[in-house]
Amino acid sequence: MEWIVYILECADRTLYTGITNDLSRRLAQHNAGKGAKYTRGRGPLTLVYRETCTDRSQASRREIEIKALNRSQKIKLIKSN
Repeated sequence: MEWIVYILECADRTLYTGITNDLSRRLAQHNAGKGAKYTRGRGPLTLVYRETCTDRSQASRREIEIKALNRSQKIKLIKSN
């Protein structure tokens, strides 16, 4: 099963990083206000980055790495994609 690390840009220009094995379902959850607590009320949300991982463990490690970046480093990552 393929796992995806993704970054969403919220309407307030903040960035949210998460993982999923079904990106379209997860985006629908976020946009319906049923995703992460952080994204509720911050829509509309825009998918700005996605990265495929081989398993959940790799995706979780990568999510932690991305979350440790500061905003300018995340913007650089998004632009490099």
